[in-house]
Amino acid sequence: MNTTKQRLGASNLIAGLLGGLVVLVIGAILIETNVIDTGDSTTRVVRQAPISQTATDPAATQSGKTVQDIYRQEGRGVVFIQSEGVSGGETPLGQQPQGTATGSGFVVDKDGTIITNAHVVEGASKVSVSFEEGGEAIDADVKGVDDDADIAVLKINPEGRDLTVLPLGDSSKLSVGDPVVAIGNPFGLQRTVTTGIVSALQRQVDAPSGFPISGVIQTDASINPGNSGGPLLNAQGEVIGINSQIATGGGQGSVGIGFAVPIDQVKKELPTLRAGKEVKRAYLGVAMGDVTDQIAKTLDLPVKEGALVQTVTDGSPADKAGLRAGSSSGRGADVIASIDGKSVTSADDVVQAVSEKRPGDSVEIEYYRGDDKRTVTVKLGERPEQVASSGSQQSPDNDGGLPFQLP
Repeated sequence: MNTTKQRLGASNLIAGLLGGLVVLVIGAILIETNVIDTGDSTTRVVRQAPISQTATDPAATQSGKTVQDIYRQEGRGVVFIQSEGVSGGETPLGQQPQGTATGSGFVVDKDGTIITNAHVVEGASKVSVSFEEGGEAIDADVKGVDDDADIAVLKINPEGRDLTVLPLGDSSKLSVGDPVVAIGNPFGLQRTVTTGIVSALQRQVDAPSGFPISGVIQTDASINPGNSGGPLLNAQGEVIGINSQIATGGGQGSVGIGFAVPIDQVKKELPTLRAGKEVKRAYLGVAMGDVTDQIAKTLDLPVKEGALVQTVTDGSPADKAGLRAGSSSGRGADVIASIDGKSVTSADDVVQAVSEKRPGDSVEIEYYRGDDKRTVTVKLGERPEQVASSGSQQSPDNDGGLPFQLP
């Protein structure tokens, strides 16, 4: 009898404990899912992490936007551009039927100012933009074009339109590895978003005029024909570049190597172009290559860095100052070591130094001719519209470079 009571008591105890445990578990679930109000104002929210994931700067993570945020907010200010009668533009498929080209652009002012690439609208007889898939085609005026930087400024009538203005960032603050978002119209697919990172900085590509654009941003965000002129944005939704070119590897589409003109270059030129004025640039008249350890050893150069003069354009400021290229093997070429007292470590340093000057300005160039170190003052000219012939002072073209395509 006592044994039976003991067994019943133990069973009741176990049942009570199990019942209490179930209540606790259910209660915890209800509290966790906010079915039961505990009076605590803290709520657990699950959301997509922002695209800025810099481990060394938690504040940057908190201030970043998600890709959806950027697409919903800034995406509304990205336009589809169609140009008729273009002289050298491409359609999304890389063809040129009836001289029609398409591309992308973005709004930078409530007054209807839009930025795109020069090669999207160059020579067009008519340009129109639309904000939605199959939406109204709005006539746009081409206010200014700069072939040397591949930048163009358009203007539409803003009346009756709630325009979304994209904020312009600071491309000088970019670092390799920063997350980026590209929005555009690849292959005519309007308002497509892709993501990636800044793959490299200070790249150099050729503009439609044939002159180099320095300080270019390289990204692995997918960019294809039709993306030209669209924005490359940072994690805060600010434009830090204009998507302009891609390396195709010989094909027709993206291989994960895209290039964007830095927005700081655009901001510098925007007032001039929107006023319909021409951007004038200083001109030296040389083509150069970087001096590397191997080149210095092969050509028996007195320095291991600098800019090796490969061609000098006849009649250019460099030609008048006596700078010269070498033989077909590169031997005997001058090596530019400094400009205005600032050391030159690569050809891009010379391009950058000249780009900061105006036509008519003078620069002091220090260079080596063999072991002889010389100094010359060069009065810079005005850059011609296209790359001029280099006359007889030619050296072989660099081989092995990637083929580029204007997207």
